[in-house]
Amino acid sequence: MRQLQIEDAEVMRLALQQEIARNEESRYDHRLHGLLLVVAGHSCRQVAELFGENGTTVQRWVRRFEQGGLEGLREGERSGRPAVLKPDQWRKLQGNLRKTPRDFGLPATLWDGPVLSEHLRRHYRVHLGVRQCQRLFRRMGFRLRKPRPQVGQADPLKIAAAKKTSSSGPAPRP
Repeated sequence: MRQLQIEDAEVMRLALQQEIARNEESRYDHRLHGLLLVVAGHSCRQVAELFGENGTTVQRWVRRFEQGGLEGLREGERSGRPAVLKPDQWRKLQGNLRKTPRDFGLPATLWDGPVLSEHLRRHYRVHLGVRQCQRLFRRMGFRLRKPRPQVGQADPLKIAAAKKTSSSGPAPRP
């Protein structure tokens, strides 16, 4: 049988690796396939090279399988980064956001990412980037709503004179 070739093999390899990384089930299947190759006699290093992984990663898969069976290959809960605000600080911050930034000596009328970042730095000694502050807003259920400028009461006669079309509709085309 003739060996098949895939055009742009390196690009396709990267695309396939990204697809595997995108989904938890795909990552589990990826580990299963790797272990299948190890069971078939390939070394962890060989499997790692084939899969584009680090050799110690494949060794970790084997250890997890030996300790926990198939369930050991599934992804567990990840703790994530520790919270930067304690629960009492979190509640206090929610109360702060119900006031205006000016109440805290900030030169703004609305809360947004940069203003919250500065507020956290000044009052809580916490340094968070603007994007992370925007995530905090969403997590607290706040939405950024900028007030729309309101036009003062305008003179209807002046408005009608400034319009390009008359109040009866557009002029007929010749």
